[in-house]
Amino acid sequence: MKQWIREVRHVISDVVWIFYPELCVACSGALNAGESCLCTSCRLRMPRTRYHQQADNPVARHFWGKVKIEAAASCFYFSKGEKVQRLIHQLKYSGRTDAGLLAGEIFGYDLMNTSPYNTLDLVIPVPLHKSRLIKRGYNQCDSFAEGIAASMGIRCVTDGLERTSATETQTRKHRFDRHMNVENVFRVNKPAMLMHKHIFLVDDVVTTGATLTACAEALLKLPGTRVSIGALASA
Repeated sequence: MKQWIREVRHVISDVVWIFYPELCVACSGALNAGESCLCTSCRLRMPRTRYHQQADNPVARHFWGKVKIEAAASCFYFSKGEKVQRLIHQLKYSGRTDAGLLAGEIFGYDLMNTSPYNTLDLVIPVPLHKSRLIKRGYNQCDSFAEGIAASMGIRCVTDGLERTSATETQTRKHRFDRHMNVENVFRVNKPAMLMHKHIFLVDDVVTTGATLTACAEALLKLPGTRVSIGALASA
């Protein structure tokens, strides 16, 4: 009887897949059996930066002379209209938190055996203001941070930082205006948990680094705290 039920469920699953196939978040092609979120082709061809292997990389340079960090890197290159942008759009606006989790796992496996990332104690995502969180329903950076933490075997603290002001979007602002827009708008939660820790501060996309700089400044006020920075993608 149980075998018959399993066979019926398998047939139903196959029929559902024919009419409503699960799609790859990067190329929108139908996923094959055994694939999840990303198709095998996209997993192999997503444009990886390998910046974690290069201390003097373009992401790290965003923070030179602004805030003292241990290291900075991004997982993928961002290009308009390409696979990474489509993945981020699915994560940010279509509730595909599985895409963030997978990207985090990919990044975490890259970092875990590379100095200084192999000394990380915990991961903290850049927070949304509560008004935007209520509107969207989730913080797209949380799943990315959780994926990193899971693959590296460290803790993720999604409420380690709080955004105290609902600032305007950074998208169309110039470099100086971006920094002014987020100055002094982040506050540390659970300071006792974060003191004397090497924290990996992560965001979805790094452009000028203004938001990440403001977050890092708040964290570095804690005694003995060190900060490294990561992003799902960078231009």
